[in-house]
Amino acid sequence: MHQIKSSDNHHHHNSEKNIGIAFFLNFSFTIIEIIGGLLTNSVAILSDAVHDFGDSISLGLAWYFQKLSKKGSDEKYSYGYKRFSLLGAIINSVVLLVGSILILFETVPRIFNPQETNVEGMFLLAILGIVINGAAVLRLRRGSSLNEKVVSLHLWEDVLGWGAILIGSVIMYFFDVPVIDPVLSVLISIYILIQVFQNIKSSMHIILQGTPAELDMDQIKKRITDFEEVESIHDFHSWSVDGEYNVVTTHIVLNKSLTLDEISLLKNKIRDELKTLNIQHATIEFETKNEICCFENCSH
Repeated sequence: MHQIKSSDNHHHHNSEKNIGIAFFLNFSFTIIEIIGGLLTNSVAILSDAVHDFGDSISLGLAWYFQKLSKKGSDEKYSYGYKRFSLLGAIINSVVLLVGSILILFETVPRIFNPQETNVEGMFLLAILGIVINGAAVLRLRRGSSLNEKVVSLHLWEDVLGWGAILIGSVIMYFFDVPVIDPVLSVLISIYILIQVFQNIKSSMHIILQGTPAELDMDQIKKRITDFEEVESIHDFHSWSVDGEYNVVTTHIVLNKSLTLDEISLLKNKIRDELKTLNIQHATIEFETKNEICCFENCSH
């Protein structure tokens, strides 16, 4: 048992280390990117700098929450500290939203009045961006935690963005088409805004305790009623703590009298079944057929 616990702690430490290294790589390059964008007069690079700054916030918060996730429930937060990740997502979304709008205000006029950029500088920064973001992705891909996988996917999108800037710089080197720079900037900003609105929508759905989109409520109810001891269910509710940790509460009507030991055994069987359906926390209340439930819409 001690050996398993030590292994879990070692995995947790590696997750923190991987995310921490990715954070410092990304944040350091963001500073380089902002300076390089100003020196090369490239709004495409500045747009990506805004994106990378948002990624740095995401990585920093992910790193912090990876540490915080070790804390279980306490008197302050009975479901633990998982929901703090939503706060990080919202902060990150606001930063990206404001930054992208400011970049668009700067960029759109340049489409109609393109300015010369330092193409060689753009090319070198694009190579550096692919290498550094690629190194961060490879570092995170070593891990197995969901936190690492999500952040890794986010950084992989950055690698693709730098690939677009690299191609744009090569085209501008051989052809006099400076309009490519602001066009790339607008495309990157629009992409970021789409991601931001999707993140805000998902975060608000979770905060408002909406039913998790990935769960099939009808299937969950059917799995419960398939148990031979179950007559019916009601007062069924489901929500997600942080988008990953899903919760269900329900009243289950029994079709026959059971001993306390039999009830305990049935409860554990139902919970095990629900875990296969991505329900990590199930609160179950048993009732008899003739019992009157006092909650709203709880008629059997």
